[in-house]
Amino acid sequence: MRIVPVAIAAGAALVAAAAAAAGTAPTTLPVTATVAATCRVSAAGLAFGTYMPTTGPLTGTTRVNVVCSRRTAFRVALGLGTTPGASVARRLLANGAGRLQYNLYTTRAHTAVWADGTAGSRVRTGRGRGPTRPVSLIVYGMLPDNAANQAAGPGIYSDTIMVTVTY
Repeated sequence: MRIVPVAIAAGAALVAAAAAAAGTAPTTLPVTATVAATCRVSAAGLAFGTYMPTTGPLTGTTRVNVVCSRRTAFRVALGLGTTPGASVARRLLANGAGRLQYNLYTTRAHTAVWADGTAGSRVRTGRGRGPTRPVSLIVYGMLPDNAANQAAGPGIYSDTIMVTVTY
């Protein structure tokens, strides 16, 4: 019976010696994540309505909505449209060979053409506010009551504008 207590004492001594000889070696574990800058854009159509020659210009507005990750700087350019012959100075609506002149602007006063920043045109800029808070930019359109438009034949005229967000 005396052997059991001695064996327990010897085992306890071995465990204590092993614990006394153990050490620690600290290090750090870096943890990272990257939030990507992202943007998406949507736009509603702009309808000028019915143009009646010699009664004055038509105006209209629509919105371009830009949703970007927080604090992401962005730039919004508008293309010249799909109708051949369009320029920064005048965009064109088409109905077959018929054309109606119009343009898109950054202000209600129709003084700054909204295009791609070339030929004196402007772009719009902003900063993202996160995925649930779009930045809404107003597009101001005007179809002038000029001689070229007054000579247009009846019909439905249309154009398509490419909206490009750079971020």
